[in-house]
Amino acid sequence: MGDGILISIEGVDGCGKSTQAALLCERLLARGLAVGPAEAPGSVVREPGGTPAGEAVRDVLLRGPDDLAPWTETLLYAAARAELVARVLRPNLAEGRVLVLDRYLDSSLAYQGHARGLGIDAVFAANAPAVGDVMPRLTIVLTIDPAAALARSCGDADRIEREGVGFQERVAAGFAELARRFPARVRLVDGAGTIAEVAATVDALVGPLLERRRV
Repeated sequence: MGDGILISIEGVDGCGKSTQAALLCERLLARGLAVGPAEAPGSVVREPGGTPAGEAVRDVLLRGPDDLAPWTETLLYAAARAELVARVLRPNLAEGRVLVLDRYLDSSLAYQGHARGLGIDAVFAANAPAVGDVMPRLTIVLTIDPAAALARSCGDADRIEREGVGFQERVAAGFAELARRFPARVRLVDGAGTIAEVAATVDALVGPLLERRRV
């Protein structure tokens, strides 16, 4: 992975992760760091997406048929992730850049592995060829009541959001399980506070990581 740093922001739909990922990029830029991909400096890398192929897969996953088989869904996410790792993450990390991801592998583990019932270990194994050693140094999961999170959503619901509160509750339980399994990397942050309060907690977790990496 070179000298770069990979940070992912996770959580149920509507938890505020996209807002916090963008704010984190702004604060890291203010520190004079090389943030985001070289071709789009300062930007958040979203998942699925981030490449032309990944964006096409994203459209299928979020706007396609509601009845995709769980393993079809899982492998489509893995395919988009493989392209992102090869085209964006690995080369930019090799250049020492700091990348902030709006979702990554842990979403597949929580959504497909736990909520869909495919098994966290099985979904991890399916993604292993895609990610290789490109794993986040820190994964921040914003925790919030799934019903409140879905109420925040604006516009037309995508096919995942249409699964409803029960599905999102299983996703939240999946993220909690990941925090138990990987406590050194996956950290839970209360996402129910104000944007500024959540951002301050995110900063408190990211700061020591940058110090340890001498960035």
